[in-house]
Amino acid sequence: MKAKKLPVTGAVFLSAFAVWTVLIKTLDVQSVGVNGTDIGFAVLNTRFHSLTGVNMSLYTLTDWLGLVPLAACAFFGVVGFAQLVKRKSVLRVDYDILVSGVYYVIVLLCYLAFEMIPINYRPVLINGLAEASYPSSTTLLVLCVMPSFAFLCNRRLKSKRIIRAINIFTLLFAALMVAGRLISGVHWLSDIIGSILLSAGLFALYKSAVAFYQNKENSAYGVQ
Repeated sequence: MKAKKLPVTGAVFLSAFAVWTVLIKTLDVQSVGVNGTDIGFAVLNTRFHSLTGVNMSLYTLTDWLGLVPLAACAFFGVVGFAQLVKRKSVLRVDYDILVSGVYYVIVLLCYLAFEMIPINYRPVLINGLAEASYPSSTTLLVLCVMPSFAFLCNRRLKSKRIIRAINIFTLLFAALMVAGRLISGVHWLSDIIGSILLSAGLFALYKSAVAFYQNKENSAYGVQ
């Protein structure tokens, strides 16, 4: 995707996420959730949930695998810190790593915001408690962080084989995690769709920001 189209793409996905969120709170809202909580898209969500059932083992597995994107964040966090120590200025840290740090903070803020303002509650109790489930935080983390990890690796590695392996792993891991969270039955279908829309919008804007700073840096050095 061309860099010039990324801001528009990001805005489109974020707008779609906003519309989707409003629809969840207004369209086919019924008290069919755990402990009688209101759920939007009630017929769609409950019918899909009846097909998947609940698999707590799969839920636990995907929870633990959620540490993988956290490790990816930590890896480039260490790289950025090492550059900061060596170069003795935050402005000399690679711009794409700095942008990534801001991006990960934004993802974290999105997670915290929806924890404090529940849109939907999970279809099942977790440790006896009704937890907010929209959007799926694990799905959001995976779909935001893993593509950015592959993106940063692609910018730095020269081996096409290693790059291809990282890209394939990222794609398969993300697909398996999204499917796993959906099939485990701890989220409504609308939760997963919301996470996909939000993640796509944030990632497009992230790549746009990296491209912006790259073009700015190239201009400073007279690179065309």
